[in-house]
Amino acid sequence: MPDQLQTVADISDWYVEALAAAHPNMANSLGIAGRETELTDYSPDGHEERSAIRRRAETALRDAQIASERDRVARDVMLERFDYEAELESQREHLRSLNILASPLQNTRQVFDLMPRETEEDHARIVERMAAVPEALQRYRASLETGMAEDIVVAQRQVRGAIEQCRVWAGASSASFFHNLLNDLGIDGADSAAAIAAQAYAALGDWLQEVYLPQANPRDPVGRERYQAASRGFNGIELDLDETYQWGWEELWRIQSEMERTAERIKPGASTAEAIEILESDDARAIEGEDAFREWMQQTQDETMQALLGAHFDIAEPVQRIEAMIAPPGGALAMYYTGPSEDFSRPGRTWYPTGGATRFPLWRELSICYHEGVPGHHLQIGTTRYLGDQLTRYQRLLAGTSGYVEGWALYAERLMAELGYLEDPAFYMGLLSSQAMRAARIVVDIGLHLELRIPDHEPYHGGETWRPEIALPFMIERSFFPEQMLASEVDRYLGWPGQAISYKVGEREWLAARESARQAQGAAFDLKRFHKSALELGPMGLQQLRDEMSRLPE
Repeated sequence: MPDQLQTVADISDWYVEALAAAHPNMANSLGIAGRETELTDYSPDGHEERSAIRRRAETALRDAQIASERDRVARDVMLERFDYEAELESQREHLRSLNILASPLQNTRQVFDLMPRETEEDHARIVERMAAVPEALQRYRASLETGMAEDIVVAQRQVRGAIEQCRVWAGASSASFFHNLLNDLGIDGADSAAAIAAQAYAALGDWLQEVYLPQANPRDPVGRERYQAASRGFNGIELDLDETYQWGWEELWRIQSEMERTAERIKPGASTAEAIEILESDDARAIEGEDAFREWMQQTQDETMQALLGAHFDIAEPVQRIEAMIAPPGGALAMYYTGPSEDFSRPGRTWYPTGGATRFPLWRELSICYHEGVPGHHLQIGTTRYLGDQLTRYQRLLAGTSGYVEGWALYAERLMAELGYLEDPAFYMGLLSSQAMRAARIVVDIGLHLELRIPDHEPYHGGETWRPEIALPFMIERSFFPEQMLASEVDRYLGWPGQAISYKVGEREWLAARESARQAQGAAFDLKRFHKSALELGPMGLQQLRDEMSRLPE
């Protein structure tokens, strides 16, 4: 690091550039140019290189010049994350970074989804990056092997899911992901690159099956200590896990009562399950075909953008572009969002994994569009990327926690109901189903990993200790999401402890911040101004969000 870097902004710029050079997958995700043919080194040496960059930046930050409140906020955002990353490093968590949703296994495959595809030069870079897959996976395997030697391993459930993903992407029963990509883009003469990338995933899947799986942990729960650390990382706040668990139950029971009242609006005398069956089977409320469904999502997101523009949010012109996408097969069955590139040449995108479905009931999809698009992830992340004159580069590209980001998106779903966009009881039931799933996540995620008791008066296995085999039926019964999707969800909770609770935990903080501002400002409170002030602070942990919102002028 150059000695002359003394301001928070300069240190931020240096850190982002240095980390991007050492982490090409991250650079690709953020749209930072310069490493388009490379893949991240997930070996122990690669991890140490990135850790050294973080330590140098942290040292400089602690001596940095703080000339304004913006400087202080930007510094504190970075230091909070750096402290957590150092804690993870001390626990050697990078040596068991394997799960079904967000580990190097998926990152190395998903990097191809966000690469530019328009020109022959773009195509050549895709082919060259495919050729780098075998070495990247071999380096990743070195970390897993080191973890095995130190008895730092993941649960067998995650390994089995990862094996299946390797086989899908390798083309065990059909064409590989890499061959399909070449075919979709019309790239000829590159079959050998696709073949070696596919073979690398097949080989990793075989190694996981034959070598890693027998040594993996047969138990799923990570225990209170690891869970507490993980939840702090995903939320940026120290939670009372027992209080949060109890609150999750109370939220779930409250939402269930609201679902029962909404069922009565859909059909008088109907139970929640009966009302949802009506919505599921109503062809007038469904779309046939993957292409038609993608077009509906695109139209919905475009129309929502125009409806909110100016009236409820000031949305910068580059942020007004969003693309709805169908996700490649093989990944977890949950809709997700990828942000725009730094220069907005690549737009923000919502990704929907269909799981092979061809019929799409729409009653729950509208609130999901609000969550992933506008005013949810796309508005928040796109606005953050756009605020170049107010936020440091770290704040725009790397800052924040799942609690902040997912909490905002869940708050955005509720906001759309408050603004009158979910008055149709079918779509309102979709919102409630989404809310029920997120509340049930708290109960299941904390309950499974801490092996807590289900309340004695709860009809579902009351008085018993949580165990994986009763989690899926519970999620189906309480949220009414499809079984295939929820089976993937439960596996996700068990492999990514602490993340699933961040949605409702984050929403609680956003609602509390809004209510505090409303109480402090009284009749002068303006919702549009509140959102503008909050988003202009930039992403951060929930504790810092709570502190910074309390400092905003009334």
